[in-house]
Formats: sequence, structure tokens, C-alpha cells
Amino acid sequence: MIVEDEAVIAMLVEDAVEAAGHSVVAQASNISDAMVTAAKADFDVALLDLNLNGQKAHGVAMVIESRGKRFAFVTGYGDDGVLAKFAHAPVLSKPFSFGDVAAILDKLAS
Repeated sequence: MIVEDEAVIAMLVEDAVEAAGHSVVAQASNISDAMVTAAKADFDVALLDLNLNGQKAHGVAMVIESRGKRFAFVTGYGDDGVLAKFAHAPVLSKPFSFGDVAAILDKLAS
């Protein structure tokens, strides 16, 4: 699952996920859609933009965790802004390479 509000970045993340041998089965570009998708979609892991149009994605992360699924935050701010409750979640820093995305997916899968 990809949650990203910038269409170009979402396409780059999707390309990187697919280049790493995985499939994207769900996407959302705002908090409202992300909450519904996180609750209902069939996915293994999620890559969440931390800041969606000025709204933090922590609520989405809570829904994902409640389903027993893993996620990573994708952000240009590094660890800044990630709540202490989610300190265990990997952070993929923007800008990223395809290799960075593959490494995060491997980490989430293990």
C-alpha cells in the first residue's frame, strides 16, 4: 500500500516497489482515503508519507498496526515529526533511490 499526496512521488514509489519485485495493490493520496484503505485493503506492508497535505499520517499508522501489518514512513523530514509511539517504524527519507525502497521493503518483510 502506498500513501502519498504528491502524484509524481507516488509514481516513483510504485516504480521502485515494482522494480524490487513487489506489487502495489492499494494507494491513497489523502488522510480520509488512506484511513479507509488502511482498514479494508488487502496488503502486506505500507509506505506512508508522514505529511499528507499538512495532516500527519499517524492515525493511518494506528489503523495499519491494529491489523497487525507493518509500515514505514516516507518523509523529507527524517525522524522529525514521527511520534515516539512509532519510533520502531522504519523511515525512508526523501529523496530516495530505488535501492532505498528495496531495502525498506526487505526490512518490513523480515
